[in-house]
Amino acid sequence: MADPKGFMTHQRELPKRRPVDVRIRDWREVYENFPKGSLEKQASRCMDCGIPFCHNGCPLGNLIPEWNDLVHRDEWRDAIERLHATNNFPEFTGRLCPAPCESACVLGINSDPVTIKRVEVEIIDRAFAEGWVTPQPPAVRTGKKVAVVGSGPAGLAAAQQLTRAGHDVVVYERADRPGGLLRYGIPEFKMEKKHLDRRLGQMRAEGTEFRTSANIGVDITADELRASYDAVVLAGGATAWRDLKVPGRELEGIHQAMEYLPPSNKVQEGDITESPISAEGRHVVVIGGGDTGADCIGTAVRQGALSITQLEIMPRPPEARPGGQPWPTYPMLFKMESAHEELADLGGERAYATNTLEFLGDENGRVRALRVVDVRGPETGFEPIEGTEREIPAQLVTLAMGFVGPERAGLLEQLGVELDQRGNVARDTSYATSVDGVFVAGDMGRGQSLIVWAIAEGRSAAAAVDTWLQGRSALPVAIPPTARPLV
Repeated sequence: MADPKGFMTHQRELPKRRPVDVRIRDWREVYENFPKGSLEKQASRCMDCGIPFCHNGCPLGNLIPEWNDLVHRDEWRDAIERLHATNNFPEFTGRLCPAPCESACVLGINSDPVTIKRVEVEIIDRAFAEGWVTPQPPAVRTGKKVAVVGSGPAGLAAAQQLTRAGHDVVVYERADRPGGLLRYGIPEFKMEKKHLDRRLGQMRAEGTEFRTSANIGVDITADELRASYDAVVLAGGATAWRDLKVPGRELEGIHQAMEYLPPSNKVQEGDITESPISAEGRHVVVIGGGDTGADCIGTAVRQGALSITQLEIMPRPPEARPGGQPWPTYPMLFKMESAHEELADLGGERAYATNTLEFLGDENGRVRALRVVDVRGPETGFEPIEGTEREIPAQLVTLAMGFVGPERAGLLEQLGVELDQRGNVARDTSYATSVDGVFVAGDMGRGQSLIVWAIAEGRSAAAAVDTWLQGRSALPVAIPPTARPLV
């Protein structure tokens, strides 16, 4: 610990967000640059605890006190080496992860936790800028061939680890570009795709091959895939979305979030000039209060929505850690993300404890409003409160209510893999499915979860595949498949 009084002399500080009226005019990331001196002060707040609970909060096992200390000492190149030792893609996690490591920070018991996530992203951004991130091709090739199905964070992590172990790895992606939800599910203002593209460039230089527009189970059968490879890693995510089955669901203008968000990203890629699903000049309702809902809000604001209302059936979370969610667990708190600031600036509303009863349509079969009601719950089963029914105008509705598991039709049915009680792909302690030579990592086996869990599982599954192919492995194992977050 370079500064034993750092946590006493410096307050928690984060970079400022660009002014709302400025950032909603473009699709660039919302944060301003953070001065190097300010970041080093933030890193100095780390207490280098005897038992660093931040390790427990992060499934990747990131060596957080070590790289905090190195940043404080201005030893940035050593810092990126320690960061990359456990995390293949800190430029993704530093921007997208909700930072359970910070919730587990010991300093957070009676003060503001260390800005771990900000230190992380500044380390990797500087490393790329300085040219310290270079391809690491294997010295020896094993001759073994591995197919990775899915190019989200779990698939990319597994692919990079297996390539570096010397195997010939091909990543299959059904979209036209690799990246999975990183590419088309995360808006540009949350993570500019240049960060994804430069990492993919490194992976290609290491020897990983990407084949896009390839829907395994449709374009290539499961039998054909297994016959062509020594091992297969399933990393297709939990893409079966949760729907809202109420009267009027069939009306035009009601879309799942993952129908609404990808076209906007294609506009930013230059593929199309405008999104076929646009909020411009429309009243918008976003159903779902999580991160995906916030992504829909930020997108609708930039498209020029007249108004935006966000609905969440659960009660509004507290602003401080409740007694039932003690440190070091990850608490469910009320958050003001950048998109929520933009919503407030537009005069929009975040309505909690509100249930949608019906979608109302116009004479052309398009949604015109929602009929909603306030509810008590969840203990009472979301009991309607008498006298609170009302209509909310809407010409565009996005459903951001999460995902229920992997898609079963096609690949999974053809493989015949067993599923667990939650409908996810079942696996043993080595990430192996019930089908010989087929492994699973990330949301496809775990269910909808955080990006850090996806990367951790991808790394661990790669070690299991390497062991299965060669009898042993030098690749690190981050977590067992039975690991669960601190909740």
